[in-house]
Amino acid sequence: MKAQILSALKKPRRGPVLTLSKILLASYVLVALAAPLIAPQNPYDPLQIFGWEASSPPGTLGSGGYLYLFGTDGLGRDIVSTILYGLRISLVVSIVSSALAALIGLTAGVSAAYFGKWVDVVIMRLVDLQLSLPTILIALIAIVTLGPGVDRIILALVIVQWATYARIARGVALSEVKKPYMDAARLMRLPTSRVIFRHLLPNSIAPAITLIPIEVGHAVALEATLSFLGLGVPIDKPSLGSAVANGFQYLMTGQYWISLFPGLALFGLIASINLVGEDVRRSLDPRNQTR
Repeated sequence: MKAQILSALKKPRRGPVLTLSKILLASYVLVALAAPLIAPQNPYDPLQIFGWEASSPPGTLGSGGYLYLFGTDGLGRDIVSTILYGLRISLVVSIVSSALAALIGLTAGVSAAYFGKWVDVVIMRLVDLQLSLPTILIALIAIVTLGPGVDRIILALVIVQWATYARIARGVALSEVKKPYMDAARLMRLPTSRVIFRHLLPNSIAPAITLIPIEVGHAVALEATLSFLGLGVPIDKPSLGSAVANGFQYLMTGQYWISLFPGLALFGLIASINLVGEDVRRSLDPRNQTR
């Protein structure tokens, strides 16, 4: 009975919540890609914004002839459009930063295991140092040093995330370097780069790959936090974090919609990514494969 319970707990969770998360995430991606086509306005084009319609409540009919379904913010920008354009930034930043962090972290971890000695010591001490500090602190230091900008916030998130991949990859690679195929590669005097990237790395990345979907959600949350604090995406670029921050000062005046709807969109994005990512991780985990 105990074995059956443990087996059931290890199986990937299926159900209406997961199905809804997949539909929601797919919807986010689709509307983000189609934002220029379906958004009522470009919220960062001054020619499309009517300042006299600032802080219009949800359901207001605008001067441009379209409905402000979620209202407008303090500058007269349509909140629906702000959300659609903000999704594009959030998804691009999170996916690109997670992919780059995985590439750098996996390469560093495998190199540490392959070369050993001082290379291993240096890389792993950097990993230990980074993982001992709060993630948000590292992100703040990185973005303050690098400055604002979409490319810089991607780099800051790469700095935050690479260490986790490096530690996991090194742990797997330490067992791989002792296997016969690695001895054969050394005896054949293959180039070091070929041994690492053609043989060792492909056999060491499986556990770390399952981490990528979770790290994407983590990156979305970090980007939104930095943008909310005014240290992330520049103010002339759309971002869900900055959209929430734009309405923060209006909450006490009853204009809740300026922060509420971008906040709900951000919550739904992070929740759907985490739920789908956890399902992907469980599905790829060899311990959960049906025998």
